[in-house]
Amino acid sequence: MADVSHHRGDLAGHPDASEMQARYERVLGGRDVVLVDGPVLLVGLYCAVSPWILHFTAAQPALVTHNLILGIAIALLAVGFTVTPERMYGLSGAMCAIGVWMIISPWIVGSSPDAGVIWNNVVIGALTFLLGTMCVAAASKSRRGT
Repeated sequence: MADVSHHRGDLAGHPDASEMQARYERVLGGRDVVLVDGPVLLVGLYCAVSPWILHFTAAQPALVTHNLILGIAIALLAVGFTVTPERMYGLSGAMCAIGVWMIISPWIVGSSPDAGVIWNNVVIGALTFLLGTMCVAAASKSRRGT
């Protein structure tokens, strides 16, 4: 077996090094992955499991299904923002709409929700809306840069 360990980690001589660097900058340039994508994923996961954390599965069965589906949708948006940011940031406005819907959904989907359920959805909705506006800002910033 040949010893090629002296070439590890050094891509400077690689024939495609400049193309790989340009692609990396094009995909990740102008956006802060950690600031937006991670929190969006966490908000989505919390939204999906919040009925079991706050124990309102028996009192609000419609909101349980609602929060589970929207939480999964938010988490999938976060994964999409991370995997294909140039294609997914067009859906940033959808996150804003989901955030507004989460704020008003306890009264529309639920039946006589208590204060804990209301505050849970209002906080999730506000965070989703805020993160959605940050995604919209990042998308418009990257469009202006190109």
